[in-house]
Amino acid sequence: MSGAVMAEEFHRTAKFHGASFRASDLYGLTVRDSDLRDARIASSWVDGMRVTGFDGAAGALYVDDVEVSDYVAAELDRRHPERVQLRAVRTLGDHRAMWETSKGLWARSKERAEALPESARNERVDGEWSFVETLRHLIFGIDSWVGVMLTDPPAPYHRLGLPPTDFSDEDTVTLGLDRGARPDYAEVVRALDSQWARVDAVLAELTDADLEQLRTGSLGVGEEPETVPVSHCLGVVLREHTEHRRFAERDLTTLTTAAEEGTTR
Repeated sequence: MSGAVMAEEFHRTAKFHGASFRASDLYGLTVRDSDLRDARIASSWVDGMRVTGFDGAAGALYVDDVEVSDYVAAELDRRHPERVQLRAVRTLGDHRAMWETSKGLWARSKERAEALPESARNERVDGEWSFVETLRHLIFGIDSWVGVMLTDPPAPYHRLGLPPTDFSDEDTVTLGLDRGARPDYAEVVRALDSQWARVDAVLAELTDADLEQLRTGSLGVGEEPETVPVSHCLGVVLREHTEHRRFAERDLTTLTTAAEEGTTR
């Protein structure tokens, strides 16, 4: 087996649906935003292989015929107890408490990031979003689920918001976003702080009865409008902040270790 990087990239393809690879060199293979349901890897080297689900729930996952998803979820809960608090959110008080927990945790993450040089805050680890890009995605999430769905401003999207990777470049431009922007960390933090203030204001005005009110909006170019309760919209924002911080903390550890060892990645 070689460590050579695959030169060819496949995007939005179904050519491998049902395909079978035998005695093949897939070293360093990366699969993102793809459908791997019922995929099987048998009699193969898998040391170092990583499977990541957004919320720590990649679905039923079997390793040597042992279903391991419950173990994974329990271990993530142990490492990140805010996940347990998030799942228990029901009342407006719960939402407010979870939001304060989230902001407090992100304040600690920002402290870690601010101990690193600007270049590290913009560095991607293993192809994942950089810390700055992650903060930009949180801006986009609030614009979508608080702006579009709850407050409906005339221009809901901040230009520095970063949409999911499956958004086309054309749709990104249509929404007024600048995916290729390279803002510095301080500018992004100011934008995110403003977004957090928007969430603070919404939570301050809501009542428990408001949580079940239905709101309708279109989240994307050409997307059919969807109708969901206010509680769902707030829940998405809380979940996005919880899970993306988990990934950010993982990568900050890698970047901090490299900085302490004086190594480059």
